Amino acid sequence: MPKNISELIAGYTDGSYTPTQAVTDYIATIEAVDTDIHAFLHTYKQAALAAAAVATQMYSVGDTTDKPLLGIPLAIKNNILIKGHLATAASKILENYTAIYDATIIERLRDAGAIFIGSTNMDEFAMGGSTENSAFGVTRNPHDTNRVPGGSSGGSAAAVAAQMVPAAIGTDTGGSVRQPASYCGLVGFKPTYGAVSRYGLMAMGSSLDQAGPLTHSVSDAKSLHQVMAGIDPMDATTITTDTYPAIEIKESYTFGIPKAFLAEGIDPDVLAAFEEHVASLKSAGHTVIDIELPLFEKGLAAYYVVMPAEVSSNLARYDGIRYGHSTDGATNLLDVYEQSRAEGFGAEVKRRILLGTHVLSAGYYDAYYGKAEIARRKMRAELDTVFTAVDIILTPTAPTPAFKIGEQADPLSMYRQDVFTVPVNLTGVPAISFPMGTVERDGIALPVGVQYIAPHAGDERLFDAGVRIYDATLSPK
Repeated sequence: MPKNISELIAGYTDGSYTPTQAVTDYIATIEAVDTDIHAFLHTYKQAALAAAAVATQMYSVGDTTDKPLLGIPLAIKNNILIKGHLATAASKILENYTAIYDATIIERLRDAGAIFIGSTNMDEFAMGGSTENSAFGVTRNPHDTNRVPGGSSGGSAAAVAAQMVPAAIGTDTGGSVRQPASYCGLVGFKPTYGAVSRYGLMAMGSSLDQAGPLTHSVSDAKSLHQVMAGIDPMDATTITTDTYPAIEIKESYTFGIPKAFLAEGIDPDVLAAFEEHVASLKSAGHTVIDIELPLFEKGLAAYYVVMPAEVSSNLARYDGIRYGHSTDGATNLLDVYEQSRAEGFGAEVKRRILLGTHVLSAGYYDAYYGKAEIARRKMRAELDTVFTAVDIILTPTAPTPAFKIGEQADPLSMYRQDVFTVPVNLTGVPAISFPMGTVERDGIALPVGVQYIAPHAGDERLFDAGVRIYDATLSPK
């Protein structure tokens, strides 16, 4: 069975394989292995087979114009709305909620010919980095089922890594596509903020959220992103051509490494893999220099003020009245609010709502949220200066390989896993993660990822560098 999008398209085009065969094979794989992995919350077997039959017929008559993803099965994170299907965000409070419209990216993927094979597990409302916070059970890493796949898009990453789909869509608020890509040995792309419409994505942090692909190759990630990207009148934050200038593509790039950022807290084996990757860049003719990002390095603290504040605001709508879970037996309106939210939300969601409400409260807004936003603006200015000297910033994606389920019980230890990824979301720039090697734990080779960060609107530069560096030389053949 072909492994990635480009291989599937080649097989469909030459007639050696069909979309119907692909969907049948992927569904069989899901049924065989997902009992152990638990990547999917829901599968759409009959709808997928019906769509595959239409795609197979279109290939047979050569009717593939304007359908770059015709017949490609995809898994979709369960906080992205697909009309007529359950959209729970892995939360009890939305356990029975059925989407009444399609997200913009779903419309665009469908119009391009993609087939939705199912929706994937995640940390509840995208809050977490391990997919242990789902109300519907833990997802396991296909490389070692005793370990997490990362999060919050862990179900999407596990589905691709276990060959249950050739690609999947996740959302990235602080690293939720890139970190599971690192843990599962995949390519994960977070676009420039505003490049992809957020209409139909359940909001966690509205100034941070972006949808992105999880794939086996950079070229596949590019193909999916190009379909999803573009201006959307339903999302006023989508970028216009005036604010999305062309970024120069070069024969060789200057990479900057924030050495002080890597000074502590990184697993020695991950650091060794990173240094080996740096050496390979130099040998390929690229330039690597040391840079300083003192404010960027403080991004984790600012993120865990900004993000919970936006969480508190966005999740206020789940009140037990308008839709979603509502408690039985409440004696007054206040009881409905309190009990519905107490029963419907998990521990991590409650923690972030409380923290966000605190930093937005009277007497604390200026001291916490206001200062975090000032830090955010200064971080953007710092990046603008650094990108006059370098083309791409280079870091590990995560400081460790995938950890064991239950191992990171302390929330602060879990948050530390996002140290390299959250500054990207705070500043709105694009970043990509792809595998840079493996480290051994308990006799098992676990993948680890490298992160490339480009200036605002530098998405194409990341794709160019990734195709030449990863697809051409590092990806498994």
